[in-house]
Amino acid sequence: MRIAIVASQFNKTITSRLAEGARQALQRHGVRPRAIATWWVPGAFELPVAAVSAAHRKPDAVIAVGCVLKGQTPQYLAIGEAVANALAQVSVMTKIPVTFGVIVADTMAQARARAGGRCNRGREAALAALATIGVLANIRRVAQASSEARPSRRAHS
Repeated sequence: MRIAIVASQFNKTITSRLAEGARQALQRHGVRPRAIATWWVPGAFELPVAAVSAAHRKPDAVIAVGCVLKGQTPQYLAIGEAVANALAQVSVMTKIPVTFGVIVADTMAQARARAGGRCNRGREAALAALATIGVLANIRRVAQASSEARPSRRAHS
């Protein structure tokens, strides 16, 4: 199994905890450390382009982690929504699970709470990636079994 993590450098005190939470969860579930590639981009807005580039390398999943905090304007909500929508499009377009470990928060305290020990959005995104990989594998198995069980359609002469 190969996993790509794309992570935002902006608010790195938070995003490094998210990336590490994802990495630890993957390793706890049997993913070898060298099968996990991590790429850092400047900010959350760059996550989708990194995710699509990573997806073209054909990993089993891509995990996106980032942190968008409220500034003086409500722009942070628009950025969070744009990133979420674009990451969903990458997943559908490439047929590779892309999970969302991006925190959109009003305060640094809220972000820290979502990147902490028991609640770590990076870990949650990694677990979602592993679960989705399992579901997709089951779908492929069922599809293959049902296609093998169907009689071939040959023209009768």
